[in-house]
Amino acid sequence: MSGAVFLGRAVRDARGASAAEFALILPIFLLFFFGLIDAGRFLYEVNRGEKATQIGARMAVVTDPIAQSLMGASYVGASVGGSTLSQGDRIPAAAFGSLVCNQTSCTGTEPHPGTTQNDAAFQNLLSRMQQIMPAIEADNLVIEYRGSGLGYAGNPNGMDISPLVTVRLTGMNFSPILLFGGNIDLPDFSYTLTMEDGDGTESN
Repeated sequence: MSGAVFLGRAVRDARGASAAEFALILPIFLLFFFGLIDAGRFLYEVNRGEKATQIGARMAVVTDPIAQSLMGASYVGASVGGSTLSQGDRIPAAAFGSLVCNQTSCTGTEPHPGTTQNDAAFQNLLSRMQQIMPAIEADNLVIEYRGSGLGYAGNPNGMDISPLVTVRLTGMNFSPILLFGGNIDLPDFSYTLTMEDGDGTESN
């Protein structure tokens, strides 16, 4: 066998070995590559969810409350722990109870076991959050009100109570490339601020 023929065969064998190695490595490389993309996309969606709830909470505390009854609720004469509140008294946190609103209704404990939901305020809040995270649907959004210990009975300049307002996102999903249409549940997102203005439709 001449040297030229032997060298040619050696080159062909090396090419075949390289192709086989590449075929073995390619699936692992693609899994790693798309895994990195999915990890980045997942973190991006988590960040968007956090930002959307922060922006939502900021809007919720300076615009009309979702629970419409909060606007005109008067705590003058309310009984808290055996004491009756009079004009100008600070409203204890225990005077409020809890109130939870979703896309269809608001429900809570005394002194407001049921209250009218402000549909327009809910939609305004949802639309603002969708500017940050378009995937948010109405059934993902929950707004919670709790006593904060702030506010004065008979306040002549606005709402008596200044509750803690929590904007929460639940049931959000993430669709990674590697699952071919399958979904992964995103964590719930929430952010809490104290009610400030509680009047109007635009946040500052």
